[in-house]
Amino acid sequence: MADFINQWLWIMGIVILFYMTGVVVFYSVLTLTAFIQLRKEHQLDKYEDNEAYLQDDYTKPVSILIPAFNEEAGIIESIRSLLSLQYPQKEMIIINDGSTDHTVERVISHFRMEKVELSYEETIPTAKIKAIYQSKMIPSLLLVDKENGGKADALNAGMCVSRYPYFCSIDGDSILEQDALLKVMKPIMKSGGEVVASGGSVRVANGCDIQMGKVMKIGLSNKPLVIMQVIEYLRAFFTGRIGLSRHNLLLINSGAFSVFSKRWAMAAGGYSNKTVGEDMELVVRLHRYIKEQKENKRIVFVSDPVCWTEAPETLKQLSRQRSRWHRGLIESLWTHRKMTLNPRYGVVGTVSFPYYWLVEMVGPIMELVGYAMIILYLLMGGVYLEFAALLMIVMLIYGSIFSMVAVLLEAWSLNRYTSVRDLVTLFLFSLFETFWFRPLTVVWRFQGCLQWLFKYRKWDTLERKGLNKMNEHA
Repeated sequence: MADFINQWLWIMGIVILFYMTGVVVFYSVLTLTAFIQLRKEHQLDKYEDNEAYLQDDYTKPVSILIPAFNEEAGIIESIRSLLSLQYPQKEMIIINDGSTDHTVERVISHFRMEKVELSYEETIPTAKIKAIYQSKMIPSLLLVDKENGGKADALNAGMCVSRYPYFCSIDGDSILEQDALLKVMKPIMKSGGEVVASGGSVRVANGCDIQMGKVMKIGLSNKPLVIMQVIEYLRAFFTGRIGLSRHNLLLINSGAFSVFSKRWAMAAGGYSNKTVGEDMELVVRLHRYIKEQKENKRIVFVSDPVCWTEAPETLKQLSRQRSRWHRGLIESLWTHRKMTLNPRYGVVGTVSFPYYWLVEMVGPIMELVGYAMIILYLLMGGVYLEFAALLMIVMLIYGSIFSMVAVLLEAWSLNRYTSVRDLVTLFLFSLFETFWFRPLTVVWRFQGCLQWLFKYRKWDTLERKGLNKMNEHA
């Protein structure tokens, strides 16, 4: 019996070791690809003049959609940031999804809105729209007040009401930098119709000085949980999405800041209200529809345009968010599982889907087993200590080294965090990520797996303090 247990432990350890080594190799390739792409973009930015893209005859009109459910704390600041965007042709549509707080009242009062009769085509069925309001001060600012149907339903309603050929989805608790919309639209404007969706980078606003819808000073929160999320965002966007985007392998563009072709999004069925990961679901739907139509289109990610968003500050709130994100990922993968390894869908089916299944979906399960095996090997001692050390090294590379590289890439390319103290803090926190934060996220993502398995469908909303108060609670 003892021999059987020892043999089983060795086999499990070898499986985890080979799996983690494979993931490290894959992420190394993505990181190298991201470096090459960032270098290319950095060189182009030296010669490219953004002013040329601000001409009315060159830009493409964009409808900015802001779904809001109980966002009274930060909705005014978000709208203010959108009003200051450097983009000539835009309209802003706030979609109130049956809020139970004072979101509607605050928006109507602050922007002096009045009810209007506006004709629109309900191309995608949504929950009932009760009224549409227009600002007397800013005619391009609309408020759609509808019955609760979820975030996806609110975005679909916004698409139906919008009048422009492209729409940008923005979370109600987010703030865009002034040139962010222009930069995220540049790949679409330059592609001649080949690019049908473009996503921007999202950063954590906690700790920043935000006034009147603008980030006046970029800084870090003094809360370790928030600092780790800053690093996590840098890693996800710098070492993940840049590399995947270069080869048209993206299955996720952040719902907090993405632009889509309205025609293609509606043809693909719009947002799905049957998943909590509506942002990933729309991207996957687009890939599927494009390939089934035998078209050659791209979905890209742009690292430079930045959207600032409020991050959870408690373990309870963060665990809810991470579990929901992972549950949404699994829902989309399962819904479109026939695309996996299907050559009909090109590299999305043969490369991207296997990656998301094996690394993103199965990853937390394998990592959790890996952490358990390390503890078990340390307790058993003897020859198992060397194996525990080997596993720990691989986990350290995956959990900490790539995060440290992401911090360095940020400092080298965009350099939003100009304070040496902030950069040193990020670097040091990255080093210790493997020992406390990474295991927590693994547990939360594993919880998302269980929620999906047992058909848990609750959204689990987060409490918001408001972006203008982030520096007060840093």
